[in-house]
Amino acid sequence: MPELPAPGTVHVVALPLAVRFRGLVVREALLVRGPVGWGEFSPFAEYDDHEASRWLAACLEASHLGHPAPVRDAVEVNATVPAVPAAEVAAVLARFPGCRTAKVKVAERGQDIGDDLDRVAAVRDVLGPDGRVRVDANGGWDLDQAVDALRVLAVGGLDYAEQPVATVDDLARLRTRLAAAHLHVRVAADESVRRAEDPFAVALSGAADVVVVKVAPLGGVARLLEVAEVLRERHGVDVTVSSALDTSVGLAAGVAAAAALPGPVQAAGVATAALLGADVTTAPLLPVDGHVGVRAVVADPDLLARHAAAEPRQQWWRDRLVRCHALLVGGGTGASGMIGA
Repeated sequence: MPELPAPGTVHVVALPLAVRFRGLVVREALLVRGPVGWGEFSPFAEYDDHEASRWLAACLEASHLGHPAPVRDAVEVNATVPAVPAAEVAAVLARFPGCRTAKVKVAERGQDIGDDLDRVAAVRDVLGPDGRVRVDANGGWDLDQAVDALRVLAVGGLDYAEQPVATVDDLARLRTRLAAAHLHVRVAADESVRRAEDPFAVALSGAADVVVVKVAPLGGVARLLEVAEVLRERHGVDVTVSSALDTSVGLAAGVAAAAALPGPVQAAGVATAALLGADVTTAPLLPVDGHVGVRAVVADPDLLARHAAAEPRQQWWRDRLVRCHALLVGGGTGASGMIGA
């Protein structure tokens, strides 16, 4: 395990968002400059240290060990549409030039199914008949709500519904109920894998057709590739690589993972730099013709200084870094555990 990063190699930034996302208008991240490049540590504030320590493992992998060689030079990416009014959809999609797949946030607190239908319809209008639509409820529906919502949202076709309900058991029940209702909607799991101790529980329970895998929550690119291989080869489950509203430094790890996956890959959710109002590099990882190229990202000193977080937040993140590193060194996290199932 690499040593605790020295203070001079650590930078904490607060970046404005161009579009409100997950209730956030600012995205904070801690960046580490290591011997082989830059890494990002940016677990959301509500995550405890045990869960956040896996994100630190991914950061230290990127900054101190590097990533495997890619098997493709660029990866196809999806657009991400937050829970905006339908009238704002076209402007959001314009940030993702050439993307033919869009993931649309639904089940937003304070909104209803009518808002979701309008937003999805607006996305379909922009993408056209050959576009692919995914919806992501972030576990916001109960079982009955999910069945009712997907019955109407699936008109016109869905690539899949991501985390429509919160628990693994309900994901499995939902798949059964969708089949009984002759609703051909693939179910994808995100939080049920991202925040779980066992990333294979979803597959073992028959709870998902697709698993969304993210570098930081799984503890790094190497770990993600191992998990993806087991899910695909042993359990016959598709995987989609995605991100967690990272800076371009963090997104580079997601792109590296998607680029190293063997065989055909689904459009990856690693283009969310397009939702940022600022970034930490002068060459952000933005989509071109629906793809993001595989390359290293170097943080710019001037941008790091311009977007430095306020001192209380700097200290909060540095304290969190120390605590999570202690967990990694002491083996108090599953980030480096052996692959099972």
